[in-house]
Amino acid sequence: MPHHGQEPAPDQQPPDKPGNPLTGDRSPWILVAIAGALSFTAMLDMNVVNIALATISTDLDVSPSMAQWAVLGYQLAVVSMLLPAGRWLDGGARGGDGAGKGGGGVGLRSALLLAISGFTLCGMLAALAPWMAWLAVARIAQGTFGALLFVLMPVLVMRAVPPSVRGRAMSVPATLGPLGAVTGPAVGGVLLDAFGWRAVLLVKIPVCVVALLVVVRVLPRRGGLTAPGRQPLVDAALVGSAVAALLLGLTLAPAVPAWLLLGLAAVPPIVWWTRRPAARPVLDVVRASGVGGVYGAVFSLAAGFAAMHYVVALRLQDDSGLSATATGLTVLAFPLAMGLMGPVGGRLADRFGPRPTALAGASVTAVGLTLLALSGDHWTQVDVAWRLALAGAGMGLYGGPTQTLVMTAAPPRAVGIAGSLVQLSRSLGFAMGPALAGATWGLAGSAHGARYALAVSAGAAWVCVLLLATRRRAAGPSGGGPGGRAAAAPAPDRVPAGR
Repeated sequence: MPHHGQEPAPDQQPPDKPGNPLTGDRSPWILVAIAGALSFTAMLDMNVVNIALATISTDLDVSPSMAQWAVLGYQLAVVSMLLPAGRWLDGGARGGDGAGKGGGGVGLRSALLLAISGFTLCGMLAALAPWMAWLAVARIAQGTFGALLFVLMPVLVMRAVPPSVRGRAMSVPATLGPLGAVTGPAVGGVLLDAFGWRAVLLVKIPVCVVALLVVVRVLPRRGGLTAPGRQPLVDAALVGSAVAALLLGLTLAPAVPAWLLLGLAAVPPIVWWTRRPAARPVLDVVRASGVGGVYGAVFSLAAGFAAMHYVVALRLQDDSGLSATATGLTVLAFPLAMGLMGPVGGRLADRFGPRPTALAGASVTAVGLTLLALSGDHWTQVDVAWRLALAGAGMGLYGGPTQTLVMTAAPPRAVGIAGSLVQLSRSLGFAMGPALAGATWGLAGSAHGARYALAVSAGAAWVCVLLLATRRRAAGPSGGGPGGRAAAAPAPDRVPAGR
């Protein structure tokens, strides 16, 4: 029981009440399942529209470059809003209590309802777009709510399950999210052929409706919403302009290498952002957690994975002469192996610790990508498939433990910021990987460009291995000991360990 005059912490029940702190007598795994489904849906929406861009261009009578904003608008909004969303969820730089009490925090239930309903509504508005400007604005708005979803998913899992099964629980959204990115083009192609491009934008609606119903019925009414103010918009503009400059430079570099210099335009807004008050809690989280290198590892492996997927799909069709269907079936080896090994990675993390499991998984992925880069000029489906399966198995082992490592090492009142940082690292990797691979391929020429692009993919995976293997002691008292293990007691806004 709490001491006299002390209220129970947000999202918790007093110890004398039975049941899970969030779900009561219901199984907490229903929230884990919802987190996985929403992670899959939000990441699917990043890539599912790619396949429909040509049709959108024709139907709305715009150029292909303008139609790209159906994808770029969503991606840039997600990347730009992740950090502001994390700070808003935690209640700002001074940290609220997570329940909308005096500290300015945000209630988990209210934030989820806002994110899911906004994401759903914007998706419906995008599907109804009569012209391109409408579609672009709707996708930008949807990306804003998507960023909030990305931040909320690991926080929801953290608070739903006890630490003893956290690795297994974290493996669900950490595995299903990248699977959504991989399967996006395939799902989009089926819907496009059967129903048209508007159906592609509506594919996520059933999942979102089910998630809304579960959140309304399961989560307790605790906490409300607070106005974010103008500061998050300035932060989003700075981060978004830096990312846009990097992506534009890499995209234009194959035609004119001098465009790589445009990447220098990303430096001023990033420097400006680091000097703003909004950057302090973010930098404090990186320093205090003792796992700052893990964020770089997440970025590196996401970039390597996205670069590989981009190169393999193009090379199988262009160089090997395979049909789109045969290419899709071959590339399917990666997500299948990843999905099978995701639960295994979670169980191993709970037993042996998240860092050794994540390191082992990243090493397996790096070996698979290296073998793919060394596979020569003449590809067969079998040669490519087993290498992709090896890399995918490593990604399955790596995903959940890495998410667990970051979230459990975060300072108690900054789980939202920690979640936003890992999602930002992953999203940047997914966005930068294809651009980097395309630039490498174009600059190296058509003869050996694909091989060099795959070498870049493998190199990024090995950088991830190096960063995971490097341990750093936390800078502050909330960080804990070596390896990023937080020594502090469980925070009030975290679920206590089960007995």
